[in-house]
Amino acid sequence: MKQQTVKDILADPPLDQEITLSGWVRTRRDSGALSFVEIGDGSCPATLQVIVDTAGAAGVVKKITTGCSVRIKGLLVASPAKGQEVEVQADSIDILGPADPAGYPLQKKRHSFEFLRSLPHLRPRTNALAAVARIRSALSFAIHEFFIDRGFYQVHTPIITTSDCEGAGEMFTVTSLDPERFTGPDPFAADFFGRRAGLTVSGQLQAEVYALALGRVYTFGPTFRAENSNTSRHLAEFWMVEPEMAFCDLTCNMEVAESLVRTVVGRVLAGCGDDLAIFDRFVAAGLLKKLENLCDNDFLRLTYDQAVDILIKAQEKEGREFGVSVCRGMDLQAEHERFLCEEFAGRPVIVTNYPREIKPFYMRLDPGGKTVAAMDILVPGIGELIGGSQREERYDILLARMQEAGLDTGEYGWYLDLRKYGSVVHSGFGLGFERLVQLVTGMGNIRDVIAFPRTPGCAP
Repeated sequence: MKQQTVKDILADPPLDQEITLSGWVRTRRDSGALSFVEIGDGSCPATLQVIVDTAGAAGVVKKITTGCSVRIKGLLVASPAKGQEVEVQADSIDILGPADPAGYPLQKKRHSFEFLRSLPHLRPRTNALAAVARIRSALSFAIHEFFIDRGFYQVHTPIITTSDCEGAGEMFTVTSLDPERFTGPDPFAADFFGRRAGLTVSGQLQAEVYALALGRVYTFGPTFRAENSNTSRHLAEFWMVEPEMAFCDLTCNMEVAESLVRTVVGRVLAGCGDDLAIFDRFVAAGLLKKLENLCDNDFLRLTYDQAVDILIKAQEKEGREFGVSVCRGMDLQAEHERFLCEEFAGRPVIVTNYPREIKPFYMRLDPGGKTVAAMDILVPGIGELIGGSQREERYDILLARMQEAGLDTGEYGWYLDLRKYGSVVHSGFGLGFERLVQLVTGMGNIRDVIAFPRTPGCAP
């Protein structure tokens, strides 16, 4: 007999037919000679009620406790009870894996997300965290589909690298050496790669190599930052979506980035309604309306100077208090970014043309040399979701920028070569995948939208 999922059964109920269902027990309620058991299998938020005649299965029924795994065989029938269309009249029930009720920590009550973080191995069994996992999967599929439909090729860029793309020195070091062997002026000379290597902070530089050969490429993989940040927006290990496009300027870059966000959010709205309803009801009231608004309206575009003028006006003339005072030339903080899209615009905002001093060396200098052709997409509830730019394609200017940043140009000779041999205008951006999941679910802490969060002092 074919085993079916709860999702399949509820989508097209095979009424008055025998079914086999495997899953985990949510609750069991006894009433006279009957036991009512709720079974979920992770395929959707819903559960199926199974009715067990205790007269013939008394010994088994007593062992059916919350958290145990079971296999049910029985007849699917229309349910007379309110709130459910079908139920299962069990012919047999087998306990596959017991769960001691005295020790099982997930009982039929709402648990705080903070508590659930202490149980990373069990928290996906809860409604909210299971819904996060399904939405995360749907978003991942939608992202690949978006790029493939537009003629992009996926490139797998290295996880172990010697290039610090951001130039901020926040790379985790990778070594095969024992601690006592770190001696001498160049301890890494005896290491596996014969030089210092680290976990990648971005696949951008390597993606540019393939963009200047294949035209349009993207990477989607894990990245790492050894940044001692304990905020609700940062992780030490996270996933990045990074397209790179040849023959594409800043305007083209913004159009692709905005289209990506609106398209994948729309796909999830269309396909994950039951999961999103959980967050709209219990986590972030009004979430569905906000996501629909994001899909239906163009993002507002502001230059950095315009954004700072708005913030300074709010601060000095309207009495808006920020934790970090706004001044021209500063890098905008999350509170400033959220003000722009939540209170000023009421929708996502794209900020462009940042001062060169606060952006990396690879961003193209604007005419006049004071700003760069950069863009950040800011979204309500989070702040920066996407950061990108038109890349500097002019050899002499890129070389000067690298020297200005104190980079060893010999180490980046291959990157400079791309500007010597068939250089073209090209652009790209990075989207923080966990922040996208936060946007779609309304979850307040980024540690709750990744299966196993890695943060300072925490690597369970």
